[in-house]
Amino acid sequence: MQKSFSLDGMNVGETATIRQLNALELPSKFFEMGLLPGTVIEVKHKAPFNGPIGIHIHSSNVLVAIRKSEATHILVER
Repeated sequence: MQKSFSLDGMNVGETATIRQLNALELPSKFFEMGLLPGTVIEVKHKAPFNGPIGIHIHSSNVLVAIRKSEATHILVER
């Protein structure tokens, strides 16, 4: 069984499935955008100097940018 790790640990081009979100640390807009457990995502861009991370949400075909500090609260699994 694969171990979960935070989204900010992924590299550009990697695909993973969301396993858990820390709902107390994330705004509700994340759930409205489709970032839910079981959703497949792909990292499309990582800005330098701890900048935003661009992720593609496969189920809704949407590209969103989230803060690195928010990405640490999203656990994914390859």
